[in-house]
Amino acid sequence: MGNRIKELRQALGLTQQEFADRIGVKRGAIANYEIGRNASDTAVALICREFGVSEYWLRTGEGEMFVQISRDKEIMRFVGDVMQGEDDNFRRRFLLALARLPEERWADIEAFARQITAESKKEEQG
Repeated sequence: MGNRIKELRQALGLTQQEFADRIGVKRGAIANYEIGRNASDTAVALICREFGVSEYWLRTGEGEMFVQISRDKEIMRFVGDVMQGEDDNFRRRFLLALARLPEERWADIEAFARQITAESKKEEQG
């Protein structure tokens, strides 16, 4: 399991400290897990919940690393995370701006989203 925890952390682009902070443990605990010391059931549950990881994959190495969730659940999780954050942050202000957007402006937002998605794909390809 230690190798999979390290693989997950690296796939997420997190340091041991950042990973530890996200699940509420000390950095040393993550280092210990990665060198092969067993993670507790509680730590496994925290990792799976925080990062959307398949517990089966984490324990066995079989299957997909991440749990596949529906778009609706992904949106609900995002909004829930935003609402738990500080009162005045960009993500919350952005969601409020979207909520107040007049119906006729949604086409502009969609065009913008398509443009930045296309630009991102170009950068990845090239």
